[in-house]
Amino acid sequence: MMPASRISFTLPHNLKIAADAFGPENGRPVMLAHGGGQTRHAWQACGRTLGDSGYYAITIDMRGHGESDWSPDGDYRMERFAEDLLDIADGFSEPPVLVGASLGGISGMIAQGEYAQAGRRGFAALVLVDITPQMNMEGVQKILGFMSSNLEEGFASLEEAANAISRYMPNRPRPKDLSGLAKNLRLKEDGRYYWHWDPRFITGTQRPQGSREPERLEMAARSIQIPTLLVRGRNSDLVTVAAAQQFAEIVPHSEFVDVANAGHMVAGDKNDIFISAVLDFLTRAAPAASAS
Repeated sequence: MMPASRISFTLPHNLKIAADAFGPENGRPVMLAHGGGQTRHAWQACGRTLGDSGYYAITIDMRGHGESDWSPDGDYRMERFAEDLLDIADGFSEPPVLVGASLGGISGMIAQGEYAQAGRRGFAALVLVDITPQMNMEGVQKILGFMSSNLEEGFASLEEAANAISRYMPNRPRPKDLSGLAKNLRLKEDGRYYWHWDPRFITGTQRPQGSREPERLEMAARSIQIPTLLVRGRNSDLVTVAAAQQFAEIVPHSEFVDVANAGHMVAGDKNDIFISAVLDFLTRAAPAASAS
């Protein structure tokens, strides 16, 4: 098992993006973009498995998240995230695969469906993790409600944060070792733990509005011509069966996997099943051996 290598990317306006890389550098690149409020550490197990399978897997902290820079002007519109992904992708000798969960998936749809159509190189293949153009707004509000809770006051301890997450996701076992959770929180000088992302991501005037733009996302999805896989958590409160069926209609060449006993955080809930499905798709759509 190869250890992760810490790398970074410098984007326009000198914005630094933190990332970890797994696997051989001459393998086919696979970028993994997390959901809103998460960090690159959500993909650790996936990155290692992809790396061990011969891919060059890059798990990134999206702008404003984790150890990446915050947007200096608080700009977290979907266009910025899409442009970031394409700017990173342009640095590879061949188009990478993009695996995008929620925020990462919306950004990928816009990047491939809008900007790649306008002349950007784009990706070799696309894996969308529990995200479609049509989102269940009750699920969206539940997620935003959780992200907004404790936003200003933080948590007195990792245990308090873990308890809050357990209340939000009661079906996921509470971890006994909280060291992983510490990577998603910032310990500030006041001794309290805060979410590891810029609060303006959900409170600012330039926050992402993907869930309120289903027509735009649908149009972008219709333009996607590359191999595409949609992975849904069967217990998802964000992507309904109807939304998944609609996606299959507007992207008729796409493949679909429905992961039992998984919610919106598919990789975190059932990582073994998730990565098996992704590898099966990639083996056919984008083999690990580099084409260059």
